[in-house]
Amino acid sequence: MDDIERVEVTEIIVPYRDIDMTGRMHNAAYLAHAETALSHFWRYRPPLEDEPHFQPTKIEIRLHEPLHLDDRVKLTVRVDKIGMKSVGFDILIQREATLAAEVEIVWTATGRDDDEPVTLPETLRDWLYSYLP
Repeated sequence: MDDIERVEVTEIIVPYRDIDMTGRMHNAAYLAHAETALSHFWRYRPPLEDEPHFQPTKIEIRLHEPLHLDDRVKLTVRVDKIGMKSVGFDILIQREATLAAEVEIVWTATGRDDDEPVTLPETLRDWLYSYLP
C-alpha cells in the first residue's frame, strides 16, 4: 500500500477476530473499523472550549465486496455534509482499488449538560469545510 500520511486515511490488516465461519469479515467489524478511522480523523480537529458532545444519529453500511483475513484495507473519511447542528461522514473501505464497503455516519452536536441539539461551533465548521470534496 502507499505510505499515506493524511489524517483522513487509516490503514488496517483484517485481523482473525473479525472473521466469521464463512471466512468473511463480520458485518459489525465494518462499523467498528469505520468508527476507529473516524476517531483518528477527529483527533486532529481544532481545540475548542466548551466543545459540544457528539452522538451518532444515523449509521448506514453498504457492503459491496467481502473482506477476508489479512486483507490490507484503506479507510478514508470524507466529510459529506455539514448542517447547522450535525455533520455527516462517509467512510470508504477499500482493498486496493476495490470498494469493499461504505459507512455513513451522522453525528449531532448536543449540549454538554443535556442531550439537546446545539449549533456546531464556527471554528469546527470551518475545519470541516476544508475536508469537503
